[in-house]
Amino acid sequence: MSSQANSLADRDLRSVFHGQTHLSQLNEFGPMIMDHAEGIYIYDGAGKQYIEGVAGLWCTALGYGNEELAQVAYDQMKKLSYAHTFTGKGHEPSILLAEKLKEMLPIKNAKVFFGNSGSDANDTQIKLAWYYNNVTERPEKKKIISRVKGYHGITLAAGSLTGTPQSHVGFDLPLAGGRFLHTELPHFWRYGKQGESETEFATRMAESLESLIQREGADTIAAFIAEPIQGAGGVILPPKTYFEKVQRILKKHDILFIDDEVICAFGRTGNPFGADTYNLSPDSISLAKALTSAYQPLSAVVVKDEMYDAFLDASPEMGVFGHGYTYSGHPVACAVGLKTLEIYERDKLFEKAAGLAPQFQERLGRLADHPLVGESRGTGLIGAIELVSDKGSKAGFPVPGQMGAKIAKLSQEHGLIVRAIGDALAFCPPLIITSDQINEMFDKFEMAMAEGLEWASSEGMLNN
Repeated sequence: MSSQANSLADRDLRSVFHGQTHLSQLNEFGPMIMDHAEGIYIYDGAGKQYIEGVAGLWCTALGYGNEELAQVAYDQMKKLSYAHTFTGKGHEPSILLAEKLKEMLPIKNAKVFFGNSGSDANDTQIKLAWYYNNVTERPEKKKIISRVKGYHGITLAAGSLTGTPQSHVGFDLPLAGGRFLHTELPHFWRYGKQGESETEFATRMAESLESLIQREGADTIAAFIAEPIQGAGGVILPPKTYFEKVQRILKKHDILFIDDEVICAFGRTGNPFGADTYNLSPDSISLAKALTSAYQPLSAVVVKDEMYDAFLDASPEMGVFGHGYTYSGHPVACAVGLKTLEIYERDKLFEKAAGLAPQFQERLGRLADHPLVGESRGTGLIGAIELVSDKGSKAGFPVPGQMGAKIAKLSQEHGLIVRAIGDALAFCPPLIITSDQINEMFDKFEMAMAEGLEWASSEGMLNN
């Protein structure tokens, strides 16, 4: 037994209120206690090693135990442990990080607002869209459209944008008032009609969005928010020509386009940003997660100068811009973020990750032949498989999510952490993963899938 296990033996492991957790099951079994980590591996309290196949929560791009990030955090804590960005005050780490982001991002003339998480970044996006339309004398233009299965955070406002039922049930979300709308999920494999091409499906999805805009009235809609790839919705890739058609509609109706890059940014899709992969021209961008490789909580909202200039012009009338957080632009978080971006660039990590993507996608694609797999999908170093009981009909299982949870548990027994999203299993390993480690990850997963197939067959859960 490890020293940590000894230290926890007499502790009440139920003292922590765990989010995104089935509480009754946690109460029965207790949490899985993680003790230490290095590189792409994380270890539990008993010393068992796991490949962290989802980079924590899609965020630890540089893996664990990076000495440079630890050192820069320590140095910054000694120099200036805290300073805020209220009332016209600032500090060097936030300025340098904002300048660096502006160099990298597809929005060249921009301002950067710092927060603490992807959720508060998208709360900020909502408030900025509303504020913008107020100061430009369009007070009715307030509705925001997101997509079914889109994930944009979990606060009251960001949770209203999120399009997953478990984020809403019991919480009285989406917020009342009709300001939060959801358009269709553009998942071609699941919802494409017989004989319909991928581009035809994309046209149908774009036309559905435009119909929603016309029903609600374009003069009432402020923005459309989308992830380049819908990560927590199951790693849903956009169908070909989808964003081209959507962006044309948004421009036609004078609707802001918010690009939620919280998961996709910083090399994940095979390019620096999801916007590069899918040729997006957003009005604003949300960033978090890999911005610091999760070594510090930090988010950023990047807006075009046109929006900021409207805020500035309205300042004499509006007075103080009354938004911000205690930890906005925290100097330690910004110093770590700046060092993270330096490491990405110095070590050519985006290029290396893109170089490994064909191998990653080939191993992922092989799983499509497995009897339990209906679809394998992905790009760059992100992907997922969708489990089915019948390949022909794409039918799910009697208890939705049961098979996904079973495979995730079996994977864990083999020393691999994957993310079960219903009956989809997601992969998003640290960008520092090696070719050998990619094979190790998928070898472990294939063992779990073999055991899962045997279990599903014995339980009579298969129709094919």
